[in-house]
Amino acid sequence: MTPSIYDSVKSVKGVGKATADQLEALGISTIHDFVMTFPYRHEDFRLKDLSETPHNERVTIEGRIESEPTVLFLGKNRSRLQVRLLADRHLVKAVFFNQHYLKDRLSPGMIVTITGKWDRGRQVINVSNFKEGPKTAQADFEPVYSLKGVMHQKTFRRFMRNALDAAAGQHVETLPPDVREAYRLPGIAEALEMIHFPKSPGDVKQARRRFVYEELLLFQLKMLGMKKARKEAEKGTPVEYDLAKLKSFIASLPFELTGAQKRVVNELCAELKSPIRMNRLLQGDVGSGKTVVAAIALYAAITAGFQGALMAPTEILAEQHATSLAEWLEPHGVSVAFLAGSTKGKARKSLLEKLESGEIDLLIGTHALIQPDVVFKNPGLVITDEQHRFGVEQRRILRDKGMNPDVLFMTATPIPRTLSITAFGEMDVSILDELPAGRKKIETHWLKEESLLPVLRKMENELRAGRQAYVICPLIEESDKLDVQNAVDVHGQLSTHFRGKYTVGLMHGRLHADEKDAIMREFSDGKIDVLVSTTVVEVGVNVPNATFMLIYDATRFGLAQLHQLRGRVGRGAEQSYCVLLADPKTEDGKERMQTMTETNDGFVLAEKDLELRGAGDFFGKKQSGMPEFKVADPVHDYRALETARKDAEKLLESPHFWTDPEYAGLKLQLEESGALSLERLD
Repeated sequence: MTPSIYDSVKSVKGVGKATADQLEALGISTIHDFVMTFPYRHEDFRLKDLSETPHNERVTIEGRIESEPTVLFLGKNRSRLQVRLLADRHLVKAVFFNQHYLKDRLSPGMIVTITGKWDRGRQVINVSNFKEGPKTAQADFEPVYSLKGVMHQKTFRRFMRNALDAAAGQHVETLPPDVREAYRLPGIAEALEMIHFPKSPGDVKQARRRFVYEELLLFQLKMLGMKKARKEAEKGTPVEYDLAKLKSFIASLPFELTGAQKRVVNELCAELKSPIRMNRLLQGDVGSGKTVVAAIALYAAITAGFQGALMAPTEILAEQHATSLAEWLEPHGVSVAFLAGSTKGKARKSLLEKLESGEIDLLIGTHALIQPDVVFKNPGLVITDEQHRFGVEQRRILRDKGMNPDVLFMTATPIPRTLSITAFGEMDVSILDELPAGRKKIETHWLKEESLLPVLRKMENELRAGRQAYVICPLIEESDKLDVQNAVDVHGQLSTHFRGKYTVGLMHGRLHADEKDAIMREFSDGKIDVLVSTTVVEVGVNVPNATFMLIYDATRFGLAQLHQLRGRVGRGAEQSYCVLLADPKTEDGKERMQTMTETNDGFVLAEKDLELRGAGDFFGKKQSGMPEFKVADPVHDYRALETARKDAEKLLESPHFWTDPEYAGLKLQLEESGALSLERLD
C-alpha cells in the first residue's frame, strides 16, 4: 500500500525508529516534512579543464596518480599528504590535510576523482572531496542539507530519494496554471525533483524561482488578508474634524510644512475620517518633523471632540514632546497634560480625574499611560513614539483604552522598503523622506585613531563657543576579548584632559532608568559639557546646543545605528560635526565609513546597511520581527517580493480567487496557517 504524504517518516523505505528519531530532531515528522526540507546549497562535481579554471575556484578533476604519496606530520593531529596527479595535460599536486591514512590507498597508476580549491600559481589542488576511480557514478550536482547529529549527507540523500518516490503524485499544487505559465515556473513535483536532484545549475535556479515566489506570495496573502480581516473586524469611529480650525492651526505654525509632511498629513486626515480603524506606521529620518505631523493629527481628533494620547519610551523624551505640543496647541484652546512615573499623590489624582471627565484633551507620557487607573473619557487617536522600544503587550494595552481609537506608531529608524513590506506587512506605512528647508547638513569625517588630538582640539573649539559634545563608545568597561574603547576609560581620559575647563558626564546601559534620565536632563540643561556614553543616548532627545559628536571604533556599529547616533547633533541653527574614529580591516568596513561621509540620507544608509549586513543584523537577531523564510531572502529577492505583493493584492480583490477550484491549493495553505477564512473577506 502506497503511504500518504502525511504519514510518518517511518513509512519511507529504509527509515527505522532510530533514523526517525534523528529526523525528528531536524523537524521532520512526515514524508511531506521530508520532501519540503530543502538543501541550502549544491556541490558542483562537473569535470573542469584546469586551463580555464580561475585561481582559487573550486574544481573537480579526474586523473592518474604519477608519484608515490608522501606524508609530512605538522604537529599534534596535523598532517599533510601530497601526491602528483596527471589530469589531461596538467601535472598538478594534490594536497590532503589531516588525511595521512590515505597513504596506503593511493599508488602510482591509480585513477582518482578529486575536488578542491585550485591554486593556479602553484599548480596545487587542496583536496576537500576524494573518490577512487573515474567520475562515472557520481552525480554532477549533489544537494547539501543542514544536518546535525550522526546523520550524514549521503544517507540523508538516499532517504530523500525514497521519500520523493513515496510522495509521487500526492503533492498539492499551490500555484494555479495561469500563474505558473505567466512566470514560467515548474509545477510542484518537478520543482521538488529539480531542487533535490538537479541535472544542471538551471534546474536549481528554476526550482528556487518557484519556491521563492510561492513562499513570498503566501506570506503577502497572509499579511494582506490579516490587514483586511482586521479592518473588517475593528470598525473605528469616523473623526469628523473641523477643517477650518485645522487649516488655521497649520497656518499658525512658525514654519512651512515640507512636501512630505503635507502628503503624510493628508494620508492621516483621510484615515481619521474613515470608519476603519487606523493602524499606521509613520517612519521618518532624524529631523524630518514627525512631531509636528503628530500634533496636526492630534489636533484634528481634538476638534472632533476626541482626546489624544502620545506615549514615549523615556521621561525626558515624553517631557520634550509635551513642551513642544503645549507650545503649539495651547494657544488654540487645547488642554495638554504630562503624566510620568514620577507624577504622584494629589497631582496624579487630580490629573486622572480631569482626564476621565474630559477636561484634558491631550495626555503625553511614558509607559505610565498604560496603568489600569489611567482612564480616558473619549480617546480618538493614540500615538506611540519610537514604537520598537515598547513591547507588543504594552502597545496593545494603550491601543485598547477606549472604543477602538485610531493608532499611529512613529519611528525615527529609516526602514528599507524591503523590510517595511515584510516586518510591517500588516500595517499601513507613511514615510517622511524630506528634511525641512534650511537644515544644515552635518559634516561627517572619518579619521584613524592616531588623529585623536586634532579631533579633541576641534571639539574644544566648539566647547569654547559655548556648545556641547557627545562622545560615543561601543563598550562600558574594558574587555579581554575586544580591543575597543570603553566608556569608563574614555570618561576618565577626557575628565583629565578637560579638568578645570569643562564638565564631562558618563552614561551607559547599566545605570538605572532614573539615573540615565537625570544625566540626560543635566546635559539637556547645559550642566554637562561633554557626555560620554554608549549607544543608550536616546533617539529623539533634543539638545540643540550639542554640535559635536565623536564616535570611537565606528566599525563596531552598523550604518543605520551610526546614522541614529549622528542624529543627536545638528538639531540647532549652528553647523554640527560628526567624527568617526575607525581603522577598518575589511572592504565592507571601509565602504561603510566612506558611505557615512558621503550621505546624510537615512533611507539611503538603511538600504546600504541592509545590503552589507542582512535583515537579522539590521534589526538585531532577537527583535528583528522578520519572518522566517525557508528559501526566500527578502533582500536578495526584492523584485520577487514586490511582484508577490502586487499579485496578492489582485488575488484578494478577484472573485476568481474565492470561487475557482484552481486556487484551492493556495487557499488551503492559507487556511492551515490560520491566516484566512474560507469565506470571502468582503
